[in-house]
Amino acid sequence: MKQQFLASAAVLAATTGAVSADDHLKFAPGEGVFNWSSYETFADTYDFSGEELVVFGPWTGPDGELFSSILHYFETATGATINYSGSDSFEQDIVISARAGSAPNVAVFPQPGLAADMASQGLLSPLPEGTTEWLVDNYGAGASWAALGTYAGADGSDAQYAFPYKADLKSLVWYSESAFDEAGYDIPETMEELKELTQQIVDDGGTPWCIGLGSGAATGWPATDWVEDMMLRTQSADVYDAWVSNELKFDDPKVVEAIEEFGWFATNDDFVDGGAQAVSTTDFRDSPTGIFAIPPKCYMHRQASFIPSFFPEDNDGAFFYFPAYEGKDLGKPVLGGGTMFAITKPSDVADAFIAFLETPIAHEVWMAQSGFLTPHKGANPETYASDALRGMGEILTGADTFRFDASDLMPGEIGAGAFWTGMVDYTTGTSAADVGAAIQKRWDGLN
Repeated sequence: MKQQFLASAAVLAATTGAVSADDHLKFAPGEGVFNWSSYETFADTYDFSGEELVVFGPWTGPDGELFSSILHYFETATGATINYSGSDSFEQDIVISARAGSAPNVAVFPQPGLAADMASQGLLSPLPEGTTEWLVDNYGAGASWAALGTYAGADGSDAQYAFPYKADLKSLVWYSESAFDEAGYDIPETMEELKELTQQIVDDGGTPWCIGLGSGAATGWPATDWVEDMMLRTQSADVYDAWVSNELKFDDPKVVEAIEEFGWFATNDDFVDGGAQAVSTTDFRDSPTGIFAIPPKCYMHRQASFIPSFFPEDNDGAFFYFPAYEGKDLGKPVLGGGTMFAITKPSDVADAFIAFLETPIAHEVWMAQSGFLTPHKGANPETYASDALRGMGEILTGADTFRFDASDLMPGEIGAGAFWTGMVDYTTGTSAADVGAAIQKRWDGLN
């Protein structure tokens, strides 16, 4: 899966351990700008002294430690003991354990598709009544997040089976603050303004974009994110959903248009560092360094929130929201990802844990550390560990629509195969219509 590839190139060993309520809480209750009243109210409501909650997820190493720091608060508030285990082979392990009747109480899914499959097999339990309404009311683009965790059960009826927690953000454009300031460029607030800025930079003698699709065996995936963002900026969210499910075909004019929208930026020699021919061969990890060169090799780079890990030291990188078209009236859509919490072995303490994830404190404790974004509108943005994270969080809470990365929801042979290679073909000269037709032919061949 693309997200796992981006998260780490290393294979992490599974880690298992009990979280002890006696361990020191990361932040002392009552101190700082945290919403401690939400924690106190939760603690006054639930008492599970002597009970155990088993949680299984994908986080190991440092990420597992960060998640465990959240679990300490649930334990201290309720008296329960949490046993958390993380594995890099979570997707395979959770299916095996659920079918064997040894599932954990709560499972953390990196992909909603697997959760939906397990719900359809009767391996998940619906979340507590009112969860859907809570998400709609309390998350930015709440209806989108609620829909992401709503699946058909074994009886064919829809229910809220998964709670989204810990988001990833992709709809970002990165730039050098000093380079923008020196050139006198303003941050574009609409797609129309972004295109005007792109042309202005060329007119001023510069190169607006650095774009690289190279990623070894996964070459091409950065372009799929571009196309997904463009689908959300040229079509309504229901059209995007139809595309993901193959109800709307890859060779449909609406999809071809989104590919060509990406091409407006990527296939113009004047717009891209190295010219259009360099797009498919430039490694995505090397691509953004051009915005920090003196003079700049480029001024902008569209990429997800993880990309600063590939920036040079002492950089002045900043970002802005990859804007929507003012003239299309589609609001402020956001592309991203996230993990989904589901109940795989029902119990009262499992229901209480889902209620805990609704509290601001369950978000703020991780917000104040690293690697965490949330659409929770009730969480205090001042708890974010950096201005950059705070800015990304504001994009999530201010979104009108959120959609999960489409290629990660498509069949593997398409989303992690034909779509990737099709984008390479497009940037090297194949028409968008022919690329769409080739991908659709591959998809049709799966049936």
